[in-house]
Amino acid sequence: MRSPTLLHKYSSTAGIWDEMRDTDQVREHYSKVFHALQQLDTSILQQKDKFAGELFLSQGITFTVYSDNTGIERIFPFDIIPRIITGKEWDHVEKGIAQRLKALNLFLNDIYGEQAILKDKVVPPELIASCPHYNRDVYGIKVPHDIYLHISGTDLIRGEDGNFYVLEDNLRTPSGVSYMLENREVTKRIFPDMLVANHVRRVSNYPLILHDILKQMAPTQISNPTVALLTPGIYNSAYYEHAFLARQMGISLVEGRDLVVDNHKVYMKTTNGLKPVHVIYRRVDDEFLDPLTFRPDSALGVAGLMSAYRKGNVAIVNALGNGVADDKAVYAYVPAMIRYYLNEEPILSNIPTYELVNKDAREHVFSNIQNMVIKRTNQSGGYGMVMGNSVTEEEWNKARKEIEKDPRSFIAQPIIKLSTVPCFIDGAFQPRHVDLRPYALYGPKGVQIVPGGLTRVALREGSLVVNSSQGGGSKDTWVVDF
Repeated sequence: MRSPTLLHKYSSTAGIWDEMRDTDQVREHYSKVFHALQQLDTSILQQKDKFAGELFLSQGITFTVYSDNTGIERIFPFDIIPRIITGKEWDHVEKGIAQRLKALNLFLNDIYGEQAILKDKVVPPELIASCPHYNRDVYGIKVPHDIYLHISGTDLIRGEDGNFYVLEDNLRTPSGVSYMLENREVTKRIFPDMLVANHVRRVSNYPLILHDILKQMAPTQISNPTVALLTPGIYNSAYYEHAFLARQMGISLVEGRDLVVDNHKVYMKTTNGLKPVHVIYRRVDDEFLDPLTFRPDSALGVAGLMSAYRKGNVAIVNALGNGVADDKAVYAYVPAMIRYYLNEEPILSNIPTYELVNKDAREHVFSNIQNMVIKRTNQSGGYGMVMGNSVTEEEWNKARKEIEKDPRSFIAQPIIKLSTVPCFIDGAFQPRHVDLRPYALYGPKGVQIVPGGLTRVALREGSLVVNSSQGGGSKDTWVVDF
């Protein structure tokens, strides 16, 4: 069977933006891929799908689900049909993300310094004071080049109108970039000719750009800095990525026990003795980094690390205290930050957001719960969400009590019908909902974003939850010039 039959059966849903099909027409930027797929038998596509799975298995590309009692480590699901974005669309997204990160970085410098935006009541001071990730221990610390947000993953969705919107900011220890890179390598193996024919922009230089920025963050007197990636260890959900990035950059992968602080300087234990470390790319959350300053029971961090950080003897990437800027309640104020700090209108729009600490907003959300999604302000991975269109009465009664007890910890947004893309599932092409996480790197020369990012797919039919921990998968993301 040739795939025209499969594509003929592919149908988009009314009121949902399908990225490949516009009514009965294939969109222009998908046309070359569409034509190439028409030439392939279904059996060949099934072979390619199986081969892709074998590649992921052989390379150990995994993620961890902590809530699964049957076995927490899984192979990351991958769909072989690429998600395609035009160069023009991407250039707009790139400018919007760069603008947003500049404002957020100025915000972090401000709230850990003069706090002008709080004094001017553009952002409510009580919102920051009640944020569990506002880190008072880093107040007044001078960070290299005034950059807090070296690495970020901004989650975008495409709405019913075809426009991209910012869903949330991931600014602490954003994950998933290894899957973006590995997805491209697998695609090169299964569709090599299609990549060349579509003039797909490359993403493979991400580790090189990241490594350069990490070195630039070192204390200025160091000519050849030592960079290390600090991981919580093999049981962390993103450990595969930690090892992958360290290997790609040619830097040491270390755990807290591999480092020691002496005289306010950080050293790495080696077989040849102690070696100075000047830059730490940390994948450990703030509260676990230094048991002398934060959680005394932490075995993941390094005792005395904060003293070296305060003295400017070591750079930590991302900077400490970033969590306040990706609090989902603070997210609602990012457009105001852009106007306040940059005197510009936001290029990318937010999703309308209701702060449930506000009684009127809470009552509105409760009375319209079937159209709302409720999220915890400091959760990730799709945990803690209440989808109002599918929640049971028992689940909603329990969630409502939690919200009324601690409304600051929750926000609500209208349920957005995410755009769909074609996926090869069970031997057929089927539409599935997606989001997009581009990865931005912020260094002394400005914001750099590799063209594409991680497209996450809700593999369950009708589901809007794309997180891998909730049954989602991923696709290779192509930015094409045609």
